[in-house]
Amino acid sequence: MKIHEFQAKELFRKYGILVPSGKVATSLDEALAAAWELASFPLVIKAQIHAGGRGKGGGVKLAANADEFTRCCGNILGMRLVTPQTGAEGRLVRSVLIEEAVDIERELYLSVLPDRETASIVFMASTAGGMDIEETAAMTPEKILKVHVNPLQGILPHHIRQLLFGFGIAKERTAIWTSFVTSLYTCFVENDCSLVEINPLVVTKNGMPLALDAKVDLDGNGLFRHPELRRFRDENEEDPLEVAARRYNLNYIRLSGNVGNMVNGAGLAMATMDIIKKAGAEPANFLDVGGGATAEMVEKGFALIMSDANVKGILVNIFGGILRCDVLARGIVEAAKNVGISVPVVIRMEGTNVEQGRAILAESGLSLISASDLADAAAKVAEMVA
Repeated sequence: MKIHEFQAKELFRKYGILVPSGKVATSLDEALAAAWELASFPLVIKAQIHAGGRGKGGGVKLAANADEFTRCCGNILGMRLVTPQTGAEGRLVRSVLIEEAVDIERELYLSVLPDRETASIVFMASTAGGMDIEETAAMTPEKILKVHVNPLQGILPHHIRQLLFGFGIAKERTAIWTSFVTSLYTCFVENDCSLVEINPLVVTKNGMPLALDAKVDLDGNGLFRHPELRRFRDENEEDPLEVAARRYNLNYIRLSGNVGNMVNGAGLAMATMDIIKKAGAEPANFLDVGGGATAEMVEKGFALIMSDANVKGILVNIFGGILRCDVLARGIVEAAKNVGISVPVVIRMEGTNVEQGRAILAESGLSLISASDLADAAAKVAEMVA
């Protein structure tokens, strides 16, 4: 689950990680009140959306006085901000973070994330802070320092020494930076984060570390352990179809293709998407209805797929285990009646009660295309959407 920058900084403050003084505002009146409370210019106005590259799109401004501040806030609040990560449609800015400007000596980059290849937690650090880190990693990988931490042992002094040496931190500042890095690691672990990123991590004029920006992603599978963090969820920033899928207990992620998928099991879903691409088409979604899906959930799944205007065909690939094929077939028939499926549907199913399922589909009078196997199903749906 992604959270806003101001929420990430609220989390940082809890762990003693230094951040600039700031206030969040959802209207111009609130912004002016925040500026009055912060008391001194210059102030920084930052659009709060779940996407990076805000500065490139005009979502981050520095105001030197009250007039500039009012103009900048008025321009940013309510704008549809387009960044390299939002797509052409952009994101509506509903709130801004107003912060005091900071005297900067150097800008660094520091992130913490799980490394699935090594089953460890990895710190990624660079002295090229403030830059596009993906571009830095691609063009000058030698500028990226990786320090792997065994999660069973936790962070140890030699990990911190590697990071501080990489940053070139002066000896007299070792204690404060050690505390900073340790707090960041603790924040990552205790909150079941999937990413903590600070870019730029600022070295202030007096040598202190300060998180000028903050990006935190929480592992959704760990949220049940952190009910206090659920208040950070902003459904306005999430895909409406993914929000609806969550209400139906369906695992749905929208993609950019035109072949809708309905599959039971995450592994089978990934394999189905792979074979669709191999057949020359592009999947429009990941939809795992799960092993215990009901006919109603299958119908809701179809409704989600048909809500995506890009979908030109649907591939249903079900291995009937816990989800029996007759249950799936009844869900498809009900969906066709209630949702109004207006695109070709190719069905490949095997497993429990498959003959009953095929009979239900055959007797429904619906125009459905059966496939002998997965490759046949992918080829048929790819041909239909071509």
